Amino acid sequence: MDKAFLIRIAVITALTVLVTFGVALWLKPEWLISHLRKQSPDVLYSVETEQKIVALTIDDGPDACGSPRILNILEKYDAHATFFLISDHIAGNEKYVERMIADGHELGNHLTEDRASIELSKEEFERELLEADEAISLYEKPKWIRPGSGWYNDEMLATIEKHNYHCALGNVYPYDPQISIYWFSAYYVLGNVKPGSIIVLHDYNRRGGRTTKALEIILPKLEERGYKVVTLSELVGE
Repeated sequence: MDKAFLIRIAVITALTVLVTFGVALWLKPEWLISHLRKQSPDVLYSVETEQKIVALTIDDGPDACGSPRILNILEKYDAHATFFLISDHIAGNEKYVERMIADGHELGNHLTEDRASIELSKEEFERELLEADEAISLYEKPKWIRPGSGWYNDEMLATIEKHNYHCALGNVYPYDPQISIYWFSAYYVLGNVKPGSIIVLHDYNRRGGRTTKALEIILPKLEERGYKVVTLSELVGE
C-alpha cells in the first residue's frame, strides 16, 4: 500500500470515530438513566411533568470570574438556578454566594473539593459532606447534594439520607468540563431538554465563561419555547 492510501484510511477512521462519538453524545443514554432510576429511585434525575418547566444547576462555584457573569445572565432572563458549591471555593468569593441568595437562587452541596466522590471512603465522604454543609449553611441550609463527578454507591446514598439530604444529578449534561466548546453545550441542551429536565452546567475558571456564553444562547431560546427556568426545589414543588 502506498503512503497516500494509508493516510486516507487513517483520516476516514478518525472521522468515523469522531462522528460515532458525537452521535453517542447527542443521543444521550436514556436507557442508562432509566436503569439508574430503577436501581436508586431516591436519586433525582428529572421530574415527570407536562408543564414547560426545567431546573438549571450550576456546579463547582463560586468563582470571581464566572459567578458574576452567570448571575448577570440569569437576572437578565429572570431565570433561577441551584448552585452546587464546593466549600473550598467560598473563601474570597463570599459576596457571590450572598448574591445567589439575594437573587432568589438556591444553594446545593458539592462537597469540599473538585474530585470524584466515588473514590472516597465512607468516612471521608461523610466528613466532606458535613464540612461543606457547615460552610454553606452560613448562607442557606442546603437540602440537595451532588456527588463529585456524578457517581455514587449505596454507602454514599445511606450517608446522604442519614444527614437529611436529597441526591440530585440530571438528565441534560453536555459534557462541558470535557468539551470546551460553548456552542456545543448550548445546542446539546436545546436539543435534549424537555419538561421536567434537570440541566447540568459548570462554573469555575474558564468553565464559567463558557457557561455564560452557552446561557446567552440557551435562555432566550427556552423563553421563546415558553419554558420557565427554576431551581431544583421549585421543580419538585418543595
